[in-house]
Amino acid sequence: MEKPSFFASNDSIEPVGNLIVQPLPGYNSWPFIQVLGGNLVCIYSRGTQHYYGEISRGVYARTSEDGGASWSEETMVANSSEGAESAIGKGLDPTAALLVWIRHAGPEWHHDLYRTVDGTHFQRIAQLKLDPMPMQITDIFTVPGVGLMSLWFAGNYKENLEHSWGTLISGDNGITWKQSIVESGLSKQDWPTEPSAVYLGNGRILAVARVEGKEDNPGHAQFQLESYDYGKTWKRARTNITDVLESTPSLILDRGRIYNYYFQRITGELKCRTAAPDFIFGKPLCWSAPETVAHGSKAWHHAGNVNATLHGNLHYLAFYSGDENGTEILLKIIHRQ
Repeated sequence: MEKPSFFASNDSIEPVGNLIVQPLPGYNSWPFIQVLGGNLVCIYSRGTQHYYGEISRGVYARTSEDGGASWSEETMVANSSEGAESAIGKGLDPTAALLVWIRHAGPEWHHDLYRTVDGTHFQRIAQLKLDPMPMQITDIFTVPGVGLMSLWFAGNYKENLEHSWGTLISGDNGITWKQSIVESGLSKQDWPTEPSAVYLGNGRILAVARVEGKEDNPGHAQFQLESYDYGKTWKRARTNITDVLESTPSLILDRGRIYNYYFQRITGELKCRTAAPDFIFGKPLCWSAPETVAHGSKAWHHAGNVNATLHGNLHYLAFYSGDENGTEILLKIIHRQ
């Protein structure tokens, strides 16, 4: 994919401004972005408010053939009258097809996995009714010799409830999944949520997770989750990334560096920290100082949840921004030399 023509003429590190993916009225939120067959696919959900359980909430998709400058008409992926659908994770299978996790929240909870080869036609290939039931299953990545893997977390964000997290593994390209619990009985403050993971090689997996709780708590920092044995066992520690408030991370492994993108609510800043894998693995307090790469609204719940993907030396970052009356899905493109 060639560099889009809307880059600044001096070949700056960033294109000019944010691009709009989804401008339709409503509460458009929680987007996921992926390069599929050379084109961009953005999956997101829409309701009327910031509430994952709103029955009218459905999941939609748009595609772009010109690097995000223009987008196709909207395709409905899932919208049931029996519950609320939200996109919660994405990834590629070994055939390079796009897989999308969709949470169905209602009288009955389940998580559905959809597959597409063109970003327009989606087929449900699995429906999971798990125990514990995850609040969310996150992005899919491949672990050699193991299969497809996603991390999950379960709980209800209440101080007096027990929370857990773990892994899901599929050895048949997403048709069936095995659930494993890594930690349970966690307090809300010690609960790693919305993790993003990358496989580093030699059995090592690195993930960064959001932290819940109060921003002014001294221990309020993103978590680093590490496995040395292909995801069989894990270690959890806090990082030095404290400029976060319900900030969902999204990791990219690009040419020997890890990029950790996250949106700092209240300040409206989309930030990035980066490190070499060998420098940061086992040393969660060594993340670099943050770089601000984009801006959104400063409304607490009405902006954020960045999701990232890459193609060549371009990093595509999808996030949402607005206010209680409505939000848009935005795209930022970073040109990394």
